[in-house]
Amino acid sequence: MSVQEVICICCPKGCHLKVDPENDYKVTGAGCKNGVAYGKEELTNPTRVVTSTVSVAEGAHPRLPVKTADAVPKASIDDVMRAIDDVRLTAPVKMGQVVIADVCGTGVDVVATRSLAVA
Repeated sequence: MSVQEVICICCPKGCHLKVDPENDYKVTGAGCKNGVAYGKEELTNPTRVVTSTVSVAEGAHPRLPVKTADAVPKASIDDVMRAIDDVRLTAPVKMGQVVIADVCGTGVDVVATRSLAVA
């Protein structure tokens, strides 16, 4: 496996990283230590925070924004989205309320990102 190029998403700079898997995932091109950690993780265990919406009955709005409280493995995103799609809530809902605990066995909760009152 040769050197991989990755664009860092840790900050708005978007550093162009080069990660060498044959040299203990050595990272070059990073503008900060976060970029070094991101470059190595992106090749060894890529993760993402998932954002979406869920259906809400009796609420002031028909949908509620949610997100994973932490990043989940990239390979689990499709399963996480299917689990989120199956959720049906009833208002009221409070911001930060756990919508799905330990989604798909990832150890990460899906939480509401806003409060929603009864209509």
